[in-house]
Amino acid sequence: MAKVIQIIGPVVDVEFEEGKSPSLYEALLIKEKNLILEVEQILGEDKVRCLAMGATEGLKRGDVVEALSRPITVPVGEKVLGRILNVLGEPLDNKGAPKTEERAPILGNKISYENQSSETEILETGIKAIDLLCPLPKGGKVGLFGGAGVGKTVLIQELIGNVAKVHEGVSVFAGIGERSREGNDIY
Repeated sequence: MAKVIQIIGPVVDVEFEEGKSPSLYEALLIKEKNLILEVEQILGEDKVRCLAMGATEGLKRGDVVEALSRPITVPVGEKVLGRILNVLGEPLDNKGAPKTEERAPILGNKISYENQSSETEILETGIKAIDLLCPLPKGGKVGLFGGAGVGKTVLIQELIGNVAKVHEGVSVFAGIGERSREGNDIY
C-alpha cells in the first residue's frame, strides 16, 4: 500500500512500502477520490512526486494510493475522430464513451532519429500570408503565440480546415488550461 504524504496544489507526493515504488509516468489511483495521478519524479526512499489529473480539494495526508502498473491511456482510432476528450480519455462532449477498445499511452514513444526524414517539405496551408512569410514544415508541430483578440483561434480553425480538405489529413488540437476554450470554438 502507498499513502499521500504531501499536497501542494496539483502536485502530490506519495510514499510506498519499501521496494514497491512505481516507475516514471506510471498511473496511480486514489480510490476514495477517484483521482488519477501520474508519477513525474522519483524522489528516492520509496517516495515519488506526482501530478494530479483532477482537483485535489479534499485530499489529505494518509489517503491510500494504488499503483495501476501502467501509464495513463486514452482511446484511439477512427471512433475518436471529432470527439472532445480530457487527458484521461473521458468524453467532454456529452456523447458517451468512445466505442473503441484500442487505447494508447498519453506519452508515446519518440521517433528515433534514424526513422525521421531529413528532407524538409513545406506544408501548403492555403493561407497565403503564412505560406509566404512563415512556411510550416510538413509533419511538424505548430504553436501560435499572440495577444488577446489578434486572431489565434481563427487561424487555428483555418489551418485545421485546410489540412483536412487539401491534404486529407487529421488535425489534433490539444488545449491546456484557458486554451481548451478554443477546442470548444472549433468543435
